[in-house]
Amino acid sequence: MPLHQFDYLFVIGTIFVVLNAWNIGANDVANAWASAVASLSISYIGAMSVASVMEFSGAVFAGAGVTDTIRNGIIDTAQFADNPPLLMLGMVCAVTASALCLTIATKVGMPVSSTHTLIGGLMGFGIAALGTGAVKWVADEPGVAAISSGVVQVFITWVIAPCLAGVFAALIFTITKFTVLLRQRPEMKGLVLFPVYFSATGSLIALLLLSKGGTIKVADEQVPAVVIGIGLGTGGLVALTLVPWLYRTAILDDWQLKWYDMWKGPFLLRRGPVPPNPSESSVPAERPRPLSLNLHSRQNSSDIESNVVKDEVTPVVTEVVPHKSLIGPKPDGPWHSKELLWWAVKFAVLHGVDKDVVNLQNEGDGSLSKNINEMHARSVQYDAKAEHLFKFLQVLTSATASFAHGANDVSNAIGPYTTIFEIWRDGKLSTSSEIPTWILVGAGFGIVVGLWTYGYNIMKNLGNKLTLLSPSRGFSIDVGSATTVILATKLGLPVSTTQCITGATVGVGLCNGDWRSINWRIIAFIYSGWIFTLPVAATLSGALMGFIINAPQ
Repeated sequence: MPLHQFDYLFVIGTIFVVLNAWNIGANDVANAWASAVASLSISYIGAMSVASVMEFSGAVFAGAGVTDTIRNGIIDTAQFADNPPLLMLGMVCAVTASALCLTIATKVGMPVSSTHTLIGGLMGFGIAALGTGAVKWVADEPGVAAISSGVVQVFITWVIAPCLAGVFAALIFTITKFTVLLRQRPEMKGLVLFPVYFSATGSLIALLLLSKGGTIKVADEQVPAVVIGIGLGTGGLVALTLVPWLYRTAILDDWQLKWYDMWKGPFLLRRGPVPPNPSESSVPAERPRPLSLNLHSRQNSSDIESNVVKDEVTPVVTEVVPHKSLIGPKPDGPWHSKELLWWAVKFAVLHGVDKDVVNLQNEGDGSLSKNINEMHARSVQYDAKAEHLFKFLQVLTSATASFAHGANDVSNAIGPYTTIFEIWRDGKLSTSSEIPTWILVGAGFGIVVGLWTYGYNIMKNLGNKLTLLSPSRGFSIDVGSATTVILATKLGLPVSTTQCITGATVGVGLCNGDWRSINWRIIAFIYSGWIFTLPVAATLSGALMGFIINAPQ
């Protein structure tokens, strides 16, 4: 029967779980898309639109599979079997502490792990209620499995996740650089290898979805066939549709073709010469845009086929694309006028995505981003048409990562809340049960709202403020991060998306051959956030729990 005497705990828990979901969207999701936006692979509002759909879909349709890990992997809930309301109170304290810590971190623009803040909250209330014995520090299993759950996993991932992601991303970018970017006519080399890249990426995406929380139900013996089949199918489809269209639009500058013409496939190759563009002053929408907005860059036209290398820092004039506001200026007139009311609606819905994030990333103001132009000058820029090809790959990998993130990290919001709801509704402790769909929908909606309204505050501190990014670099970062997640999952070592993305960005940045092409101030700022959020959340949660259970009647 419902514990109506604890209705206030249920209401408070609901409020802070909603705030937690909002922060997951504003903090975690935003940093995953920062490289795609910074490299101009997709516009900011385009990234937020795709991320919103994928995050919500992942949370609702695949988010139930990982919730029990959060509920039972850190705290020994069996010790609360005789007093379930005490566990309900503890979960309320945990989500309250997690939500407050995430809110502060998001406000100051610090990318942190929502998983770590929640683990800190769970540790704090467990120790306050039952002592250190209530916390699962290490799993009761031999070998690697002993560190696959419990608090020890957090400290291990601080080192393992960034390093592994950095190595994988650097390896992928190095292969890309020497097979495509440094060759003669790199755009043609990239176009020939494009189906191969898509095939490998499709296989990696399939493996990622199979590894993260049971998104796709396939028997173990069928996994290799499914992964290879999806990869080959993806590569074949791209070779028949996207490659001919890119050859016409990116290589031949066919200004007449639209995006939907790609479905004509090989028939596009039968088109004649490209006629002159009647509007010489306008740039065709499908042509590559500048890759960065900095005033200086290191031009590398190394050609490993002709052994000609030019590597120097020279000024480059780049086009600054002006930001076009989606909302527009506030109109004059009384508050009830149609113009002002319509402007207010647009402001309420779009103010969070009506931001010039790319220019914000290129700003050099503040102690964390001093001398940003000098840092960018140490990064090599490659052929714009060759880079343009990698935009499609990066959007694909970012979108898939969003789906997997929604499926995985929604548990940071609904894991404790499911326990709160079940104890309030049934009056007893349940170690595992089906999660109501309305909880998944509510958490997914909260993530989307957080991303849509405040994601820019995190994103403006990432991307080009870490190092100069381009589509090929962004693609390598995403694939390196995804590879790390897959490997860690197979080894039973949970890792944070934030840590993988940051480590991968550093790895790709070091491929410039100059450690000064990376903003180490921001790296230290991000790393300190990982370290401090867990003890702060634990202290706040423990203090709340201790005050309440020890207060006079």
